[in-house]
Amino acid sequence: MYCGIHFSQELDLSSYKYIIVPEKFDFLKENDQYQTSSITKFLLQKKGFKVFIENETLPSEVKENRCLALTANVLDKSNMLTIKSVIELKDCFGKTVYTSKVGKTKIKDYKRGYQEAIKQAYETMTGLRYSYMPKKEVVEDKVIKESVTKKDATKIDIKPENPTKKIITTNPIVKSDGFPLLYAQKTDNGFQLVNLKLELMFTLLKTSKENTYILKNKNGIIFKSGLFWIAEYYKADKIVQEKYQIKF
Repeated sequence: MYCGIHFSQELDLSSYKYIIVPEKFDFLKENDQYQTSSITKFLLQKKGFKVFIENETLPSEVKENRCLALTANVLDKSNMLTIKSVIELKDCFGKTVYTSKVGKTKIKDYKRGYQEAIKQAYETMTGLRYSYMPKKEVVEDKVIKESVTKKDATKIDIKPENPTKKIITTNPIVKSDGFPLLYAQKTDNGFQLVNLKLELMFTLLKTSKENTYILKNKNGIIFKSGLFWIAEYYKADKIVQEKYQIKF
């Protein structure tokens, strides 16, 4: 029986395509102990999500853009008499976007008890709506993009090392201040940069030089210039230079 704190929570998670379930929750000692990860995956699939346990082979688009997926954790709120579980969903930045109510059971057998508590927590997720729909550019972006003229494009006058190769200037989606805005997500060796649609734009690798990073999987670098960042790399034997704002 569920008997948790009463609150309502309406949330549309249609911009997320996948959910990844850890193979071991923090309160357990073994992978999928008591089949807690397996039952969490099974239940969330009933909501319409494509769900994977983290040790399974993930779709290539998730490997390239982790922000397409939420992470589902089960939190243990148990005491001496009652097993209590909460299901929590977090985005790629570690922000909690959804929390179930507490699922409770007095079943003493751990396997049956944890599975029942997780099931009861899942039953409270009635306000969770899902039908995958990729994020689209907001109207403001569309208007700005259509109104951009040649003079609005970012142009950096740097001569290439090889004079036979031309410098080309790209014009990514321009925001109201003139330059695209990216958000930095820390990694072991640097950062991931995602745009406003949560698409992975660049993976940065640290260098010994301050405010200069190698662009992983691209033949180039990104470096700070005043208040902005300049991405410079080769594409089809031509130097591409782009100017961004980055929020770390």
